[in-house]
Amino acid sequence: MTYSKEFEVRWSDLDANRHMANSAYTNFMSHTRMAFLMEMGFDHKTLVKHHIGPVVFYEHMYYFKEVFPGKPIKVSVEVAGMSEDGMFFEFHHNFYTADGKNVAHCEMMGGWISLETRKLIGLEGELLDKFMHFERSPDFRILTKEDTRKFRKLPKDLA
Repeated sequence: MTYSKEFEVRWSDLDANRHMANSAYTNFMSHTRMAFLMEMGFDHKTLVKHHIGPVVFYEHMYYFKEVFPGKPIKVSVEVAGMSEDGMFFEFHHNFYTADGKNVAHCEMMGGWISLETRKLIGLEGELLDKFMHFERSPDFRILTKEDTRKFRKLPKDLA
């Protein structure tokens, strides 16, 4: 069973076109993802204890239909990939209307950073074991560092 959360689309979730704003999609995904991680044992207390935090590398959104206020929206999360050391992860989110229509999809990739060194870090011990036993999507794959660079985007400084 895919993990999901249900949300009410509020007035503050709308944009100038009176449909759900991009920022609302991002907020609903983040809330669903963190609720999932917390239920799987990656709660704030555990993250503080291990001095780690999750970071997002990218989120690629695909919009199929507009979402309007007045009916709930369901947001799912699936583990679509992770590296063998748990450093990198890929989650897929789907958005569904109350009658089950898929209105948007997102592919996000992220990793874990040490809050002491501010550098990417693999998981160890019980955390790695928990992470490796998450339910996986049908298209799950083992990620490598190269997967995090597949879009070849590099910073371009002003100076």
